[in-house]
Amino acid sequence: MDIETPEISVPREAEAPTPVGEDVAPEKPGSRRATGWKLWLRDLLISATVSVFIILFLYQPVRVEGISMLPRLEDQDRLFINKFVYHLTAIERGDVVVFRYPRNQQVSYIKRVVAVPGDRLRIDHGKVYVNDHFLDEPYVPAEYRDTRSYDAIVVPQGEYFVLGDHRSIAADSREFGPVKRDLIYGKATFIYWPRQDVGVVH
Repeated sequence: MDIETPEISVPREAEAPTPVGEDVAPEKPGSRRATGWKLWLRDLLISATVSVFIILFLYQPVRVEGISMLPRLEDQDRLFINKFVYHLTAIERGDVVVFRYPRNQQVSYIKRVVAVPGDRLRIDHGKVYVNDHFLDEPYVPAEYRDTRSYDAIVVPQGEYFVLGDHRSIAADSREFGPVKRDLIYGKATFIYWPRQDVGVVH
């Protein structure tokens, strides 16, 4: 709001700053009401525009269907995925990503990245080894582990090996192989519903 200050003469030693936000100019009757609803409408339009931009280009709400990512993600959890982050940063081990299912790209899956391009991976009776080092996975509770093995591979360039946290039931790269980079379109970031699950996705 422009503040109009009446011209007055004050000796230099008596000058004092006008408090920020103090209205010192007389208003015309009804001017505050008119300005108020115009500002409200402007703010509403700006908020709506920003929200649409965020949903279309940055974040997208999705719903989890299934229990392959227990215990962190439960069936019917609602969360936001960041669709822009991988234009700026690389996909890393431990990221929970959303991608189009390689065998039916009309369906989306959500899994955790355990190996990136160039990694040597093998699974020995449920224990994951990356570049010949045991992968510590605190996000997989003992009751969700299994004893399946997977022969050693080097993850091809432009592909990622993904696993569900609920290893004993998950359909993941052990079945359909590494996922190509162009099928990955978002990173799971924040659960917003239900209330008991609200929080950052790790």
